[in-house]
Amino acid sequence: MASTALEMDTAELAALLYFYAESGVDELCEDAAIDRFEQSAKILEARGRPQPQADAAAPAASGQRSAAKPPLASIGDGRKSTAPPPVTATPQASQLTIPGAAAFEDARALAASANTIAELRAALEGFTGCNLRHSAKTLVFADGNPDADIMFIGEAPGREEDLQGMPFVGRAGQLLDRMLAAIELSRETAYITNMIPWRPPGNRTPAAHEIELCRPFIERHIALAQPKLLVMLGNVASKSLLDTDKGILSLRGTWMNRKSGDAEIPVMPTLHPAYLLRNPAQKRLAWADFLSLRDRLDRIQGS
Repeated sequence: MASTALEMDTAELAALLYFYAESGVDELCEDAAIDRFEQSAKILEARGRPQPQADAAAPAASGQRSAAKPPLASIGDGRKSTAPPPVTATPQASQLTIPGAAAFEDARALAASANTIAELRAALEGFTGCNLRHSAKTLVFADGNPDADIMFIGEAPGREEDLQGMPFVGRAGQLLDRMLAAIELSRETAYITNMIPWRPPGNRTPAAHEIELCRPFIERHIALAQPKLLVMLGNVASKSLLDTDKGILSLRGTWMNRKSGDAEIPVMPTLHPAYLLRNPAQKRLAWADFLSLRDRLDRIQGS
């Protein structure tokens, strides 16, 4: 039987609130519960209630000609209409639909026009074709050293990343920092970004059209950063940028090559830190991948 808030101690309440926050629940809908069944019953009762006869008899008593009674919603005498107000689309609601071909063309043109990483960030800030930017608080672009030999690409920002405007700063980011430190890397010697620069609501997996809209920007990001090694963290980045249907557990630990402009960049898909938090036993696989990364990086830097 579930405990009520009054029966929980401070530690249990804190754990519950933390669970809600990590699940993306960051605001309440209402201060108190609303009985929608009672509301519906009152509306139906009001619609079926006969109108007072005095209103219809008043014109005849004064000698005026009887006119057709206007709809209740159009009466301007201050009485509240029982008819529900018409639903109108707000500008934000209209932007949350799946974009048309023009948005994809715009994304490709904006990405191609960027000649520096700073220009690419400005292009993303000005791009309005992706619905995710209307629900996210901030653009989460990148962190670390853009001149580093190794570039890490994750999936999308979470709650903490959205609040701070930086990638991998939540629990998964803290784990990533420890993993980097274990192979003598840090944010000063690595470059970190995401496939998607805006947080999907509730930390859901990005939709296919959202991934495709952001693809030109991340591909241009790779071309401008020119890393010597690429690391794909998780399914979304690995499947999207390696054009494969294989899952991350099949792909991880395997070195591949990815063409970027005229260059061939060695690529290593590995497990996302968020996945490792949910499946701690798989850290041994990630550790093997990171040892392989360190070995490849040493060979590149030593040559």
